[in-house]
Amino acid sequence: MTTHPPPLPATSTGPNPLLADWRTPFGLPPFAEVRPAHFVPAFTAAMKAHRDELAAIAAQAAAPDFDNTLAAFDRSGRLLERVASVFFNLTASETSPELQAVQREMAAPLAAHYSAVYMDQALFARVDELSARADTLRLDDEQRRLLERVHLDFVRSGARLAAPERERYAKVMEELAELTTQFAQNVLHDESAFELRLGDESELAGLPGFVRDAARQAAADRGHAEGCVITLARSLIVPFLTFSERRDLRERAWRAWVSRGEHEGEHDNREIARRILRLRAEQARLHGHASYADYALADTMARSVGAVEQLLGEVWPRALAAVERERQALVETMRAAGADHEIEAWDWRFWAEKVRQQRYALDDAEVKPYFPLERVVEAAFDCASRLFGLAFRPRPDLPVYHPDVRAYEVCDRDGRTVGIFLQDNFARPTKRSGAWMSSLRDQSRNGVEGIEALPVILNNNNFAKGAPGSPTLLSLDDARTLFHEFGHGLHGLLSDVRYSRLAGTQVLRDFVELPSQIFEHWIEEPEVLARHARHALTGEPIPERLIERLDAASRFNQGYETVRYVASAIADMAVHARREAEPPADLSAFEAELLSARGLPPAVGTNHRLVHFQHLFSGSGYAAGYYVYLWAEVLDADGYDAFREAGSPFDPAVAERLRRYVYASGNSLEPGAAYRAFRGRPPTVMPLLRQRGLVEHDTAATPA
Repeated sequence: MTTHPPPLPATSTGPNPLLADWRTPFGLPPFAEVRPAHFVPAFTAAMKAHRDELAAIAAQAAAPDFDNTLAAFDRSGRLLERVASVFFNLTASETSPELQAVQREMAAPLAAHYSAVYMDQALFARVDELSARADTLRLDDEQRRLLERVHLDFVRSGARLAAPERERYAKVMEELAELTTQFAQNVLHDESAFELRLGDESELAGLPGFVRDAARQAAADRGHAEGCVITLARSLIVPFLTFSERRDLRERAWRAWVSRGEHEGEHDNREIARRILRLRAEQARLHGHASYADYALADTMARSVGAVEQLLGEVWPRALAAVERERQALVETMRAAGADHEIEAWDWRFWAEKVRQQRYALDDAEVKPYFPLERVVEAAFDCASRLFGLAFRPRPDLPVYHPDVRAYEVCDRDGRTVGIFLQDNFARPTKRSGAWMSSLRDQSRNGVEGIEALPVILNNNNFAKGAPGSPTLLSLDDARTLFHEFGHGLHGLLSDVRYSRLAGTQVLRDFVELPSQIFEHWIEEPEVLARHARHALTGEPIPERLIERLDAASRFNQGYETVRYVASAIADMAVHARREAEPPADLSAFEAELLSARGLPPAVGTNHRLVHFQHLFSGSGYAAGYYVYLWAEVLDADGYDAFREAGSPFDPAVAERLRRYVYASGNSLEPGAAYRAFRGRPPTVMPLLRQRGLVEHDTAATPA
């Protein structure tokens, strides 16, 4: 457990809980005491404390060595990390107009602070000297890795630029912080503002009970005493598009979904995205790169735009061929049902569900009762126990920021506490869309007096809550999402390194999705389903025949899903690989023309359009990096084959290698070396193609 920082001065309105000594269990934030007004003074005090710590490191008379410079730098700024982690978790999960105002106010000062840290010439001189003498310092592997990563952090943040360029670079980063904050808030506004109210039975036609229940709860959450509401939460709009027989309402909901961020007025993201692209192009040029993609990819496993395009090019034509086969099946079913219109984007999911029911005798209304939320959470915990020896003990006494949040103390086989896990599963208007993992504290053993910092890890999902007294039922896709984010959570909880900079998910961007994506495999294991998929009302286990049908259908519609994903990755790479200083005048037209030229069927569409693509434009770090999910899928498909080859999804030897080299090592190992240590060889791409149903027969496997 971390030591508590000393109390700092109170605010003018009284003691500031963000700056006080936290006496809560495990040093968790005292959420009930925190108010939006506390954050600006807390940030101000924490940034000053960080500057003072760094000034002391830089001003030492002693020559730089690992302990007095690198280890000290890694320990610095813990108060600022603490305040920032509370703030940004709240602005993502339980925001308010007051918090959003603070977010806008602090975006530039925080960016300026971090620019000043990494452009501090006296501090960089010490780090640079250590980097130059690395071979003489007798460092162990983790110390050398920390030196490499910290030195690169300074260089990639502009430390080697001349003084005028450093000053300009800092201004660029400040403006980017403000713009990405505004972009994200605009998307949240459009998501929260839309509601499709459904009244009479004609408007509910085709919707199964679980969708109606979730829509009633959404209406209640938005203050409507009766009726149903469809929101833009994925777990509600996707089933609506899948089951609603009202084609006109499907179109209305779909158009609202894809037009987020593209409405005239103060919440329009089109020009904001262009300004972000313009600044990123300048950022890259200051570093000597021709495009932002070149700059971003220099510190990845892929290394270059060409490597990314090679991977996307391997998958794209196969996915287009698969989606055309799927389209033909949909059209045949439409015509047989008497529908003579062309298939449009708001039709695809509806008719795909009809085909799925016909071919595989599968219906989400039949499947979802076997995936109540509580059972899926139980399954994730059980898999973590069987693989890694973890136990998740409910701790309702721990402080949380919302009543929906569930807290757990996580223990290893010996009963030792290894971390705290917070799970926040439900959609609400104050929460951004999507699903993500974050942390309130990262694991490390480089604290005061060497006391270990226990990780505090959060998972956020956006499931549509069941009506009062009714279970929340998940689709299989929802269950995969929960397992995916839980895999990220395990990456944080199982971290076993000395230095905070190397902990948990702070790995290269195209390695970070491996721990999450490989964990998805377990939710589809027949052994796991037989053990945990039980009917929400009867408690009966899922029938073996239904498991077989789920497996048979697992590659159905994968052409559609793959094309949508790869199209978004293509648009991301294309817009960030441009070498022109000025971005396209009309981003929507650029995107449409690009994807039309690549052969994207209009009825398929993309996962994200540029105007609401938060991975790229909300500061989450995926700009020129959306490809990473596919890159990681090469690794996860190949990696999961190790369990198949061993004959068990819970083989202890394979699980131990997975824990040691993927989940526990953080960034203490180069990711390629970490994967080879786990798998015994480099990855191959064929398991990915088989997994997505994009090959009829195996061909010679080629390295990824």
